[in-house]
Amino acid sequence: MKVAIAHEWLTTLGGSERVVSALLEVYPQARIYTTFRSSRNLPPQMLDWDVETSFVQKLPFLHRISQKYMPLFPLAFESFDLSGYELVISSSSACAKGVLTGPGTLHVCYCHTPLRYAWEPYLDMRFRHVNRVFKAGNDLLLHYLRLWDRAAADRVDHFVANSANVAAKIGKYYRREAAVINPPVDVKMFPVIDEQDDYFLVASRLVAYKRVELAIEAFNRLGRPLKVAGDGPERKRLEAIAGPNIEFVGYVNDARLPQLLGRCRALILPGEEDFGMVPVEAMAAGRPVIGFGRGGLLESVVDGRTGIFFPEPSAASLIEAVERFGGLELDPAMISKHAKKFSKERFKQEIKAFIESKMRQKRDV
Repeated sequence: MKVAIAHEWLTTLGGSERVVSALLEVYPQARIYTTFRSSRNLPPQMLDWDVETSFVQKLPFLHRISQKYMPLFPLAFESFDLSGYELVISSSSACAKGVLTGPGTLHVCYCHTPLRYAWEPYLDMRFRHVNRVFKAGNDLLLHYLRLWDRAAADRVDHFVANSANVAAKIGKYYRREAAVINPPVDVKMFPVIDEQDDYFLVASRLVAYKRVELAIEAFNRLGRPLKVAGDGPERKRLEAIAGPNIEFVGYVNDARLPQLLGRCRALILPGEEDFGMVPVEAMAAGRPVIGFGRGGLLESVVDGRTGIFFPEPSAASLIEAVERFGGLELDPAMISKHAKKFSKERFKQEIKAFIESKMRQKRDV
């Protein structure tokens, strides 16, 4: 069976790329179609993938201003010729689901989230205080992207959401039903470490909607040690407002992450997640999660047993949760056991069974 995987872009090994990696273990013959690839931060195994990039790959200054080319991404995915494939799986958080397929092709979209900045622009704090002319232009662009995104959703035969939270968004924005298969977490990578160090941890891409500034504001006031792992366009701004008790450790690879997670007192998750793979990784290492009690985190963390929720997206609410956490005794072995239900093996079995059932249905029509 000829299989293609459409994925937004390949620039780092993040959560969505781990989904693609797991899909390649199920369908090792698959070819990947993506807007562009940058080898700067890719691990060796991703450099061996069979990848076809779009015309975006040749655009000038791509690695510095790639997000400014977002209006071209719909055209990029529509430009691929997928006519020879029986199965197309789009790994989509933006435009990958917009690929064009023929009537004989089964198109399954594994949706990490609907196009976030089109449907939930309020999550990007950068646009709260811009001038009116810029805001009008941005609003026009988002209107175009919403129209295209809604039309692109109709090209998908079946949606699979990474969480019930995302399935609800698919129902709201696209008026489509979605099965729920939680993403793959390599829980075996994260052993329980008996001794912890005295620091809390944020492990995240440093982008606006992750709300890392809430954690920095809270720990500035608490004076407690906080490590911030990850990189992104927000890093300089966040470093400028961080106190001396906050350490930015930059990009952390798979070799370092288990130790960093396993030795922290707790993982801090200040923003709303669609699902959130890092919290599951922390729990696999036996470490609890202190997170904003909304979105996909409600589906992975058990309040009072594997972590603590704070109810408001504010530093004061997070501070109260950190102080409450100090009075709890949580069992690392129980937390780790809970995380195992989100394993990569479980994902591979569930996604393969789902796709095979839909292939049989298509053949029987």
